[in-house]
Amino acid sequence: MEKITKEVYLKWYEDMLFWRKFEDKLAASYIQQKVRGFLHLYNGQEAVLAGALHAMDLTKDRMITAYRNHVQPIGMGEDPKRVMAELYGKVTGTSKGMGGSMHIFSKEHRFYGGHGIVGGQIPLGAGLAFADKYFKRDSVTICYMGDGAVRQGSLHESFNLAMLWNLPVVFVCENNGYAMGTSVARTSHSTEIWKLGLGYEMPCGPVDGMDPVTVAKEMSKAIERARTGGGPTFLEMKTYRYRGHSMSDAQSYRTKEEVEEYKKIDPITQVLDVIKENDYATEEEIKAIDKRVKDLVTECEKFADESEYPPINQLYDVVYEQEDYPFVQHKI
Repeated sequence: MEKITKEVYLKWYEDMLFWRKFEDKLAASYIQQKVRGFLHLYNGQEAVLAGALHAMDLTKDRMITAYRNHVQPIGMGEDPKRVMAELYGKVTGTSKGMGGSMHIFSKEHRFYGGHGIVGGQIPLGAGLAFADKYFKRDSVTICYMGDGAVRQGSLHESFNLAMLWNLPVVFVCENNGYAMGTSVARTSHSTEIWKLGLGYEMPCGPVDGMDPVTVAKEMSKAIERARTGGGPTFLEMKTYRYRGHSMSDAQSYRTKEEVEEYKKIDPITQVLDVIKENDYATEEEIKAIDKRVKDLVTECEKFADESEYPPINQLYDVVYEQEDYPFVQHKI
């Protein structure tokens, strides 16, 4: 793993702060009805992504996740303006406004969604890894899921085949404590989700998902194992989300005190504390980062606001094209 330096901490702080403020803006836009449908926010879980990105090779590794998926493609290199435009349903979005919040996708940056079916991305992640092994590509797939998705049979089928075929994939459960509004303790006999890997003799273990350093170290080991032919790993990132499952969640299943307790170990605050304790940046430099983040969020909002909605003909252009059915003229 690359050394975690002053520069890494400063990048983590700026990236995680931007992801948080970007989604805070989305929450406000949702209330204004600029973002429609569902909106699942990542607030509190940023360390899981920041640590993983540090361990990955972004020139060749892949990522796939569920529907809490707005900031991951940004971390992988996608233009945040295009991501916000997609959430606004605008033609300048990553999928020309046709995917929306739950289906962000960026083939260019090897981010494969964004999936609304619970657990639907798990076999797809294994499939991406299978393709890399089949074509002898030196790539690793990171496949994320929530704690609710591990109850799906697709996980067990994927785990079995991933081990059988020794696939270069890292399965990551982002355990934020609740599957929608139901706690893990109410839906699973064992609350130690990582132990599911033991049934397949898959390397597995729990990770502090609120600390990007710990995440980076464990992800680095798993990615190296996959890249060198050691097969898959299953990691349970113990994290927490500060907002509801989605914007329509009344959060009656937990107390405000519980949320406040977890905010004491906010990953952004943890990183900022290290920066201050080690004099990695002055107060003025930190304020400059904060201003860059604020300005970029404003730029993203302006871009999304001013972009056009897709033209009607796009409804036909994004479906299949049939040679012997020339009545629908495609323009894309």
